[in-house]
Amino acid sequence: MDFIEALFTDFSEIHGDRAFGDDPAMACGMARFHGEPVMVIGNLKGRTLKERVTRKFGSPEPEGYRKALRAMKIAEKFGHPIFTFLDLAGAYPGIGAEERGQGEAIARNLLEMSRLRVPTIATITGEGGSGGALALAVADRVLMLENAIYSVISPEGCASIMWKDASKKQQAAAALKYTAIDVKRLGCVDEVLPEPLGGTQNDPEAAMALVDERLQQHLGELRALPLDDMLERRYLKFRNIAQFYTAV
Repeated sequence: MDFIEALFTDFSEIHGDRAFGDDPAMACGMARFHGEPVMVIGNLKGRTLKERVTRKFGSPEPEGYRKALRAMKIAEKFGHPIFTFLDLAGAYPGIGAEERGQGEAIARNLLEMSRLRVPTIATITGEGGSGGALALAVADRVLMLENAIYSVISPEGCASIMWKDASKKQQAAAALKYTAIDVKRLGCVDEVLPEPLGGTQNDPEAAMALVDERLQQHLGELRALPLDDMLERRYLKFRNIAQFYTAV
């Protein structure tokens, strides 16, 4: 919400997925970006312990992803660009979430985001974990703050699965290559945004100014592309991620 309040004006929140309920871990709404109407979507972790428990520490449930998709389709209907902001360790893994179709909700977002006929820009501000993050990040441009991480799993989780020993998290972290520079080198993000010394929290105003500048630049570039060209580039970008070839 700090990013929404700093970068956008006239934010009007949308609630509910029109199927089950409203997920407090996901915020969606119409806003203006330098006077232009846009759709803004992001997960919320909360600040106090009570807020964090209510928002499940920022991990959305199926209705959160369905609310986000509902907001995206509204934006597409009116031709408004979509901005998403991610800071989540993953989708909520509770039994109720699984019963209500957590996997299907994530998969549906991946499909629908890949073919939205409006410019889409995703920004990873802290954690970007697993499919829960990817469900908001199939975008024309994916940006990442330099101190953020983006990975299929946490180092502790990876170590527990691969070696049955969470203490090997350092070895897992090196293998995952989840830091911003590594992720950029792998082609999973389009740009790494520098932060003030010590992180965004040390100088939020300067950090927001930089993010604002880069969002304007990327949106302008996307606006200049013919629609079919923009969609083709989005498709090819994600098709070419993680391509590996071996010599015979």
